[in-house]
Amino acid sequence: MCGIAGFVTVEPFAGAESVLRRMMDSIRHRGPDDSGFFHDSAAHLGHRRLSIIDVAGGHQPMSNEDGSRWIVYNGEVFNHALLRPELEGAGHRYATRCDTETILHAYEQYGADCARRLRGMWAFAIWDQSAQKLFCSRDRLGKKPLYYYWDGRTFVFGSEIKAVLEHPAVSIALEEASLPEYLGFGYLSGERTLFRGVRKLMPGHNLVLDLRQPTPEPAIECYWDVPPPAVVSERRSDSEWIAETRRRVEETVEMRLMSDVPLGMFLSGGLDSSMIAAIMKRIVNGPVKTFSVGYAEEQFSELSFASQVSAAIGTEHYEVSVGMDDFFNALPRMIWHEDEPIAWPSSVSLYFVSKLAAEQVKVVLTGEGSDELFGGYERYRWNLINTRAAGLYGWMPHGLRSFIRSRLGTTRLLNARLRNKILHTFAGRENNIESLFLDNFYCAFPAQEQETLLSLPPSGMYDSYLQYWNARRGDSLLQRMLYADQKTYLIELLMKQDQMSMACSIESRVPLLDHELVEFAAGMPDHMKIRGGTQKYVLKKAAEGLLPADIIYRKKMGFPTPLRAWLHHPRSNAIYSALQRKDGLLAEYIDRGELDTLIDRHRRHHVEATDKVWRLLNLQLWGDVFLAANRNPSPAGLPLLLEGEAVHSAS
Repeated sequence: MCGIAGFVTVEPFAGAESVLRRMMDSIRHRGPDDSGFFHDSAAHLGHRRLSIIDVAGGHQPMSNEDGSRWIVYNGEVFNHALLRPELEGAGHRYATRCDTETILHAYEQYGADCARRLRGMWAFAIWDQSAQKLFCSRDRLGKKPLYYYWDGRTFVFGSEIKAVLEHPAVSIALEEASLPEYLGFGYLSGERTLFRGVRKLMPGHNLVLDLRQPTPEPAIECYWDVPPPAVVSERRSDSEWIAETRRRVEETVEMRLMSDVPLGMFLSGGLDSSMIAAIMKRIVNGPVKTFSVGYAEEQFSELSFASQVSAAIGTEHYEVSVGMDDFFNALPRMIWHEDEPIAWPSSVSLYFVSKLAAEQVKVVLTGEGSDELFGGYERYRWNLINTRAAGLYGWMPHGLRSFIRSRLGTTRLLNARLRNKILHTFAGRENNIESLFLDNFYCAFPAQEQETLLSLPPSGMYDSYLQYWNARRGDSLLQRMLYADQKTYLIELLMKQDQMSMACSIESRVPLLDHELVEFAAGMPDHMKIRGGTQKYVLKKAAEGLLPADIIYRKKMGFPTPLRAWLHHPRSNAIYSALQRKDGLLAEYIDRGELDTLIDRHRRHHVEATDKVWRLLNLQLWGDVFLAANRNPSPAGLPLLLEGEAVHSAS
């Protein structure tokens, strides 16, 4: 696992060596073990290495036999040893035993089609000197990031945005058109970022920049997508689906144990991580190390569940507890690492458990992804219920439905939390995808609220999600929800996973998102995913025999944090003061009166606005870190929100 960065220019660029070195220094945390550089008249490639496979022989940038092609690469290709014999048979000569060289030779042999042959996670760039062509690729699901900038003369790329920002061709400015989607969802699910001109290469895509063209332009092509259910559907009995799910999960976990360095597991105590840990325990010779994070507030902490799982399967277990001070004081640094505002509070917790794991191992497996494959989120089941109920509710005149909604939203007969719950049902929503599902379960600030809060028109905030939603019109409601989440919500989850773990210089692997398992799940009938009140039905049945029943069928907690309680704590005054500063980013784009009213009503418990406050706080701090005139080029010296105790850990 590594960090890559570089740039390609139409004309020779003076000072390229120092610029590239600054770019690589900004992502040193991604690869503290080694560094390397390549320069010619057009291309400048840099690499930071976290040594995992072929520790002695995997130095990058790496070239082919005659030095005509050079690669920088971040990721792991788990089938590289299987691809090697065919490539050697075609005449390619290996100098190492690492997967980097397999990618390079596969590109020589198959061209852009090489990506379709790889199984794993990656972002890489290959410079072909003779053809004056740059080829970039990102893995199918988006486990590894790749950002880029192009102005017609200079193409800049990097594993993190901060590396791209170090190039003098890139001006640091807010992409104002992205604000509505950010305020709505907390992240940007398309190719845009919050930085003007900086884009992300989307998962499952390749990019080619050919400098021989009279007016070069990046050519982007999609090489893979989640297949429609009709394409991959199969007829199987329930027992056959369950057995095949178990076999495939065991296969993909075993594949991701490939490592020449110590390896462990993030254990939440939920089904996904517990199942993976149990499989690891059966395969690995020697102890399996597991790592968990929790809080002093027990109702939000999964530490007891993780400890129960550890005892049941016999792992060497380590824990870390995060307090209010630890959490908020780390937040500016986490925003620096993630480059954009933090979408979910659990990202901060993930950083602390990554820091704990880094004391013991260099690689961890995680349980991300099964909810989006097998229907694990409560919102899926509730939207199925709400959609059916809304159809029956439709007989009522629109005016009467609107009156009922307005009364539910303002009545003092119900407290704020109960009003909020009722407004999440069909009775509080319009019967359309934007209101019933997106505003209901994703958006902190729906478009209607943004009209009074934001100084910009809230246009386009739903566009990215609806693009994928509408692409699967022929699928069932559950299939459409899963596909759209796999193309939007899941990508942000994976960025959280990558950047929080790499902030601590450890590699995270996601076995439940092996693309062959994803394709298999796409063809599975809905009743194997949600059956009555049981979600992830097939995975739970597949876990039987690996884990005790009370672990498998325990109610999902979903990695909660005590954020709501913390934002009502007497010491939260500093947080609200940060939001209301007159010199911050919010002052330029957010109506001050609306902001003050929101904060006052939230603190008085008249409304439940935790998600809104979290989103605005992150945007304000992001502006402080990246847009302020005195922005810090590193996390050192970033301001603290609170003063308090240090984090405590125990094994």
